[in-house]
Amino acid sequence: MLVSAVSLPAHATTATQPGKTKAAHGKRGAATERSGIPAATPKSVGKSAVYLSSTSETFDVKAAHITRGALVTVSQKLLSQAPAGTNPLKVLSQLPGIMFQSAEPQGVDIWSQQLFMHGFQQQQIGFTLDGMPLGEQTLRMYNGLNSLLAISAENVARIDISQSAGAEEIASTSNLGGSFAYVSRDPAHKLGGTINQGFGSYANFHTFLRLDSGDLNKTGTRFFTSYSRQDGQIWKGTGDQFVQQVNAKLLQPIGHESYFSAYFDWADEHQFSTPDTSPEIIQKVGYGVTNYYDGKQSGLQAAINAANGIFPASFAGLADPEDSAYYDATLNSADYLAGMRAHLQMTDHLVWDSTAYGHGAINQSTWTTPYYPSPNGSPLSELRKAPGVKRVGFLSRMQYQTHENTLGGGVWYENNSYQTPQYVFEMPNIVDGKLTSPLPNPLEYWKHPFAQIFNQDYSTNTFTAFVQDTYRPIEHVALHFGFKSVLNTTRVGNGYANPDYYSPTTVLASGVGLTTAKAFLPHISGDWHFLSHHELFFDISENVHTYAQCGYKLCASPFAVTQTAFDQERKSIRPETAWTYAAGYRYSSEKVGLSIYGYRTNFNNRLQQVASGSSVNPISAVSNVGGVTMNGVDTALTVMPIHNLVFTNSFSYDHATYDQNLTAAGTTYDLKGVQVVNYPRYMYKTRLSYDWQGLTAYVDASFNSKRNYSYTGDVKVPSYWLSNLGIQYNLMRIPSIKRSLQPVKDLTLSLSITNLQNTHYIATMGENGNPLSIASGAMAYQSFLIGAPRMAFGSISANF
Repeated sequence: MLVSAVSLPAHATTATQPGKTKAAHGKRGAATERSGIPAATPKSVGKSAVYLSSTSETFDVKAAHITRGALVTVSQKLLSQAPAGTNPLKVLSQLPGIMFQSAEPQGVDIWSQQLFMHGFQQQQIGFTLDGMPLGEQTLRMYNGLNSLLAISAENVARIDISQSAGAEEIASTSNLGGSFAYVSRDPAHKLGGTINQGFGSYANFHTFLRLDSGDLNKTGTRFFTSYSRQDGQIWKGTGDQFVQQVNAKLLQPIGHESYFSAYFDWADEHQFSTPDTSPEIIQKVGYGVTNYYDGKQSGLQAAINAANGIFPASFAGLADPEDSAYYDATLNSADYLAGMRAHLQMTDHLVWDSTAYGHGAINQSTWTTPYYPSPNGSPLSELRKAPGVKRVGFLSRMQYQTHENTLGGGVWYENNSYQTPQYVFEMPNIVDGKLTSPLPNPLEYWKHPFAQIFNQDYSTNTFTAFVQDTYRPIEHVALHFGFKSVLNTTRVGNGYANPDYYSPTTVLASGVGLTTAKAFLPHISGDWHFLSHHELFFDISENVHTYAQCGYKLCASPFAVTQTAFDQERKSIRPETAWTYAAGYRYSSEKVGLSIYGYRTNFNNRLQQVASGSSVNPISAVSNVGGVTMNGVDTALTVMPIHNLVFTNSFSYDHATYDQNLTAAGTTYDLKGVQVVNYPRYMYKTRLSYDWQGLTAYVDASFNSKRNYSYTGDVKVPSYWLSNLGIQYNLMRIPSIKRSLQPVKDLTLSLSITNLQNTHYIATMGENGNPLSIASGAMAYQSFLIGAPRMAFGSISANF
């Protein structure tokens, strides 16, 4: 840590396991996988995309720019080269300007997931799956579900990444900083399947099974169904991290160009988390602090001792030993997502695309508190936040193609009901060395609480509409104009705060509401291809983020506060908006790929959760911290000196600073000109890979500069390096194996190692909010997570 003039050694963080990439132009309408938007006819391909798959690893080599914003497409080829079960978002962090953090190397720990793109965090980026909105990507999601739980990584055909705030057709009210559009794989035309078994350090196992029906009749009716299971131990302490998932998709072609499809997802997640830590804990105790849970009575006894003021000897001298470790911290959730889609080619020039969807979720995120005793005399109790989501929605859009224009328009409506209760459950006590009741399983859904801590119920209606036109006045030039309208209304009621847990005067915001209304959010872009290998483009857009929702004090929501705080802040609270101006250049040839992407973002009315005191029950407020100005550039260079040898380097610079100082609780904090929290100013990524006769080998490295932990920048996390390597081989290239396993198409063995240096590093930051400064208690504030040590993974995968 760097604290004023005090510093510790810098450490590294986890990077991705990238794969080979291939750039190719493609017609959206001819793609095998059905995208989230209507397919374009050949004349509409003034908007082309960057495809990353097997021959070239550059993100921009042979890449074209889509006239509605900088679009990069990452294919299943790249995703499949990560360790089995890896979150696709972790793979995407190989791209310039994107940072993904997690406390474990595969990115499956929901609590620790953190994604940034050009200074915007995941809750400020739009996410969709086959056009269906996945909502704001937060821990306790109020209007969607985590992308990891929406679809198994093996069923992702590609991810379209819009790096600017445009993409007005995206069904999202949070895409200030871009969008990630997941597209699911279609069922195969032939009967077949996939079996993938992964293994790794800390008892890590990943199983994936998929069955494709093949064409069931002459019309091409077909489906797939799959089951995946991810299981492993947390890398420090005791506890399981388990996710199982079922996906299914039905596809019914209608003629040559139209189709009907249906998608279903069920995800069941049960995970322990490693403890949050602070600068003081790292300096005085180190990186190895664990929670007390060990599945035995001894772990509960240690937690009871701590609640009674008897701490581990290593905690001596800590300002906050009570919160340095707890008995446990877990997350349990179940999600159901279903959608039906009709893609109709009405005429040679007109396409109509409509989707209806529904989603339901239950969740229990827990930790054992030493501050609220159980009725049986135990000094501990189990706090369980139990949010629930029920939402239904409808999307419809049309696209009309002429010789020079591609005209489009559409609407999206969603009704969302979100409940945010928190309950407290009794924990066993230990009397005369014996348990008063059996140890409960933290990874089960608990019933029969002895008290409710808080509650708020939200009801939200969202309506958006857009129109757009891409105009091609001459060959190789495309101009785009569109705009989006947003109307979002949220009301919150049934507010309750337990007077025993808080204070008798604490009254949560209830019976109130806020509306976000933006009639005109423009998007203008242009694209020019010239001299065969060159491209210039620009992109200008404005977007809005509707008000977030969460339980009391859990996020930067203007509703998640007391009634008094809501009334005081209501006049100054405005929805977050952002203007983004971007321009770029690309050069692509057989041997060299070069890209430069520059941007400026004016981020206004930024809402932040400002916390002080204990991270357990902090003094928390949601404030309009004014504006943030971001000026940045991404550069990437790929060279291919010989066949199948690819060397890629990228550098990203993001000068993102606060525009104003902040006054909180009568104190003014000097934030103006200070780099924003949690995101580095510089990132560098490099990768060398080689393919030879079914063998793929790579080594990569990444560098992140120091990050601000406190808003004033007087507490920082140091810069870090991380490197990884991997190797894959298709055993079907061996003649004897190919002859003996003829029904098998591919049999691939993969091995990889993450964090080669086995260094300590700080990964996720700000999961409990960020402190203002050292003076406000930043050194003892626990709100970052330690990343994983060196780990090894392997898998064997067969396609039939």
